[in-house]
Amino acid sequence: MLGIGQTRDVVGWVRVQAPVRALDAGGWTDTWFSSRGLVCHLAVEPGAEAVAEVVPGRGGRRSVTLSVPDFGDEYSFDLDDLPGRHPLLEVAARRFAPLAGHTRVSVESAVPAGSSLGTSAAVAVALVCALRSLSGEPADPTELAQAAHELETVELGRQSGVQDQVAAAFGGVSLVRVSPYPRFVVEPMELSPLTWEALERQVVTVYLGAFHDSSAVHETVIAHLEGDKAAAERVLEPMRDAARRSAKALVAGDLASYGRAMAANTDAQAALHPSLVNPLARKVISVAAGAGALGWKVNGAGGPGGTVTVVGPEGPAAMATLLDKLKALPGVELLALKPARAGARVVAQG
Repeated sequence: MLGIGQTRDVVGWVRVQAPVRALDAGGWTDTWFSSRGLVCHLAVEPGAEAVAEVVPGRGGRRSVTLSVPDFGDEYSFDLDDLPGRHPLLEVAARRFAPLAGHTRVSVESAVPAGSSLGTSAAVAVALVCALRSLSGEPADPTELAQAAHELETVELGRQSGVQDQVAAAFGGVSLVRVSPYPRFVVEPMELSPLTWEALERQVVTVYLGAFHDSSAVHETVIAHLEGDKAAAERVLEPMRDAARRSAKALVAGDLASYGRAMAANTDAQAALHPSLVNPLARKVISVAAGAGALGWKVNGAGGPGGTVTVVGPEGPAAMATLLDKLKALPGVELLALKPARAGARVVAQG
């Protein structure tokens, strides 16, 4: 991570944090091949962090030094000649780095890459927010989400829904309406303090120990459904219904109904394509159900690797039993994530 402000030549610096998301009921309906989207998700943290600083320019050319500690990588490049080592970060720098000076950027994620928690979207949102802040531009969450989504889809040609970027930009719990793709409207959900406390106690995310490429999973499912729009709609509508039920349950503080909606959404994912709920995810679900969990969700697009988030039972003893049983499963890791009420934000600046 950059030692921000530690060298005398720094003109300005900023540190930004953005959450990832879990329990994304309605995920898949926010993609281009769905007629309309409806997603209810929960932002969780820690997620992504971006640090950016500007120093005097080098030879009049716009250039960047990019540090990516998660991959042990650091390199410099001119913004008119991108090397392609970390394409998403490079195109973000080319589009949003200040017009004057040399920009130094460091980006890290607290969750494993490919964990199906919207990590790349959170990284992009955090970086765009940091670079815009360096240029004195406001960090409007709608604009941040739109810009980060365009980087993945327009600039890089990758498959991506819009809800990951929305969660990173807005935080909290939102009901996201998508129509027509990629346009969206965000309805933040107002939860009671007791509901937030229950989510903090009872939600646990299980990493399945393998890399997950959400764009590749999207390609597989699109190829499977593209020729039969009616079949696609039959399996997408239960996901929209799960989003409606999830939002209603959270506003009412009813975690039992919330958990059932998540389990129904996971069943709908498996109906969309069998590979979206992999064998280890099914094992986690089986163990969670046996320990009295209220529900579970295979996060994001599903497929190989990724994560499952579990809504655990009430009571500390029951939760302790659930956690012990999940920890005993080989090949998994429990992630230290908690609900994030805030979205992308500047946490320090100078």
